[in-house]
Amino acid sequence: MKKHRMAKSIMTPCTRDDPQDALRRALPTLDLSQPMWLPRHQSDWDAYALTRFLPDHFLEPVPFEFMEISYIYPGDEHKPSRQRSPLEDA
Repeated sequence: MKKHRMAKSIMTPCTRDDPQDALRRALPTLDLSQPMWLPRHQSDWDAYALTRFLPDHFLEPVPFEFMEISYIYPGDEHKPSRQRSPLEDA
């Protein structure tokens, strides 16, 4: 994302359990180096199937404000439901 607009987009087949493999395959197409995968990225991925990389997560300079990856559930695969909090019903 650059100035609130998507600069580039790519879709790569992957499984929900291995986002780093899809990331490794997509980055050469985008001409980017591998970002650091931090515990924060893993927890965001586990909770939301989405994570965001900032320029600080790359060893080389990047021409964008952030890079976001997300998992798109296929039609035959259902998004896991999360437990509702009683506070949400209040």
